Amino acid sequence: MIINHNISALNTHRQLSSATNAQSKSMEKLASGMRINRAGDDAAGLAISEKMRGQIRGLDQASRNSQDAISLIQTAEGALNETTDILQRMRELATQSATATNTTKDREEIQKEINSLTSEINRIGNTTEFNTQKLINGDKNGAGSAAVDAVAGEYTVEITDTVTAGITIDSVNITGVDIDEIVTNIAADPALSAKYTATAGTGADAGKLILTQKTGEESATSPTVAGGNITTTTEGVVGKAAVAADSDKSLKFQIGANQNQSLTLDIGDMRASALGLTTAGTGDKLAVTDGTNNTTTEQALDVTTHEHAAEAITKIQNAIDTVSAERSKLGANQNRLEHTINNLGTSSENLTAAESRIRDTDMAKTMMEQTKNSILAQASQAMLAQANSAPQGVLQLLR
Repeated sequence: MIINHNISALNTHRQLSSATNAQSKSMEKLASGMRINRAGDDAAGLAISEKMRGQIRGLDQASRNSQDAISLIQTAEGALNETTDILQRMRELATQSATATNTTKDREEIQKEINSLTSEINRIGNTTEFNTQKLINGDKNGAGSAAVDAVAGEYTVEITDTVTAGITIDSVNITGVDIDEIVTNIAADPALSAKYTATAGTGADAGKLILTQKTGEESATSPTVAGGNITTTTEGVVGKAAVAADSDKSLKFQIGANQNQSLTLDIGDMRASALGLTTAGTGDKLAVTDGTNNTTTEQALDVTTHEHAAEAITKIQNAIDTVSAERSKLGANQNRLEHTINNLGTSSENLTAAESRIRDTDMAKTMMEQTKNSILAQASQAMLAQANSAPQGVLQLLR
């Protein structure tokens, strides 16, 4: 018998420590509900589950991003809905003005409403915002555009009522002592009559020569006019140069948890000029307010004559088609985002289940282990007491 080293007590103490530690871990898992509370519990499992947690939170945020994107699209589409209603009214007015039952005064009143409606289209385009970002003024269109050829345009040449030396149009000399004679001589000239229809301005355009390009003779520049007592030359409808793509202007919605998982959306310029509803000019008669400046050099479509009103019908219909196409694009993207939200929700749910299988504890199993470790700890305590009392048997030899 030995008393310096109580091997039984040492062994029992080791077993007691092990059972106590296991019981402590079981209690920690039961209290937190987590199988992995620290890296030491499962180093590989911790790394995998943390990666999954990052994906889950990214998917949930992407879903919220998609919902915000839908709100933005709905804001833009709502504004374009009103623009469409305005265009339908403008088309109705142009059709009304085109008929000969209207007097000049009637058409002037119709023109006033056309002017006002054009201004409202510009106001909507300039002020529609989401989170302080303008949506339909072209600021969010990074797609660029191809060059647009000029269409038949109207050019106004302002001169005095009495012309002393005639004028030169596109290097062709035209004689005449007044506008009516110049109009007659333009019509008689084969080169000019093939390109332009010339008329004398009336009403607010009195004293002006109106040159209208003929279909097939479109030009992106105004006629070259010189001589006589010309005051000013104003361009009409001209072509537009190509606009280079600029991805920085496009709307990019992050709809995934990782890089390169985004949706790009371009919203076109839906203001009057971009829709082809204005011509260039300086007259106050058709002045258009744009929300920034009180008066610009744009003019609303002229509907004061049958010919101009008839042309306006086609231009307004083209504008309606353009706005409808933009609304259709916005609606398609909204539907896409709704499907994206559903998919993100499903992915997040499945990934959460996978992360749970790694990270969460099985409560029933852990309770079973905790009960076992508790019994082992109590038994070890009892055995340690027995082991500690064993060396006392040596005292019997001393009696």
